[in-house]
Amino acid sequence: MASSKEYLTFILEQLKGMPSITYRPMMGEYLLYYEGLLFGGIYDDRLLLKKSTTNSKYEMVEEIPYPNAKPMYLVEEVDNSILLEQIIRDTISGIRK
Repeated sequence: MASSKEYLTFILEQLKGMPSITYRPMMGEYLLYYEGLLFGGIYDDRLLLKKSTTNSKYEMVEEIPYPNAKPMYLVEEVDNSILLEQIIRDTISGIRK
């Protein structure tokens, strides 16, 4: 199942405080970048983030974005834009280390 453009638009609106976030469509899904750094994506209308030591404190559920892929963290709190931005900032800081 592919992700909808509406869900992507919703997530980007939630993250409007982070204007450096961009996306690329990829085989019906969307890869998310912050200043060119891949940090996650939207897969089957689910926001999934790369795992890092800095975002493990949120105790998110692991999900597989597609068959044979590495597990990622599922963000369930997408309605809380303040928390969502903090989770993504922590994710990015962990990936950059």
